[in-house]
Amino acid sequence: MTAISLEPLDLAALLCSRVCHDVISPVGAIVNALEVLEEDDPSMRDFALDLIKKSARSASARLQFARLAFGAAGSAGAMIDLGDAGNVANGFLNDDKLSLDWEAPRALLPKNQVKLLLNLLILATHAVPRGGKLVSRATIDGEQGRFVITATGSHARIPNHVEDLIAGHSETGTIDAHAVQPLYTGMVARAAGMTISFTIEADTVSITAQKAD
Repeated sequence: MTAISLEPLDLAALLCSRVCHDVISPVGAIVNALEVLEEDDPSMRDFALDLIKKSARSASARLQFARLAFGAAGSAGAMIDLGDAGNVANGFLNDDKLSLDWEAPRALLPKNQVKLLLNLLILATHAVPRGGKLVSRATIDGEQGRFVITATGSHARIPNHVEDLIAGHSETGTIDAHAVQPLYTGMVARAAGMTISFTIEADTVSITAQKAD
């Protein structure tokens, strides 16, 4: 494996591509539904309005999640409420394929720790590509969190190359938009002074993040 070399502008571009990828689908659905309304077909009106409402909620949830998971969320030393993070995580992840059980006290944590937790939830969804149940548990000691996320579902797996990407390595030393999120997760973990580990047993993948030794 080769250490990944990435210019700051390239990292920003890849992260923007990732966020846009997540939002394009619900926004595109809204556009399609508006086109249906323009046809003035009474039989399709309720369907179109329902699709607009559902897609608008989805787009909003994805943007709110991205704002915390990828955004600056304040200046250096800023704190984020775990309760707020739980609300955006539930809005983003609970759907027809996935369910999230968020177990965390209402507490303020340094922003990079909370951003790490949210990014680990994204990795957990990749561990159960056919859907399933996510359980996110956080324990707090002062201003230090410890996170354990389990992803249970059919064909659960540790995502390909995720541990190398978190460590900042790839086969070629380069990445694309699909790989930028685990790379970014590793960067956030190091900024938070935390380590990440993966284990798998049967149909459950566990991800643990804790203070580095």
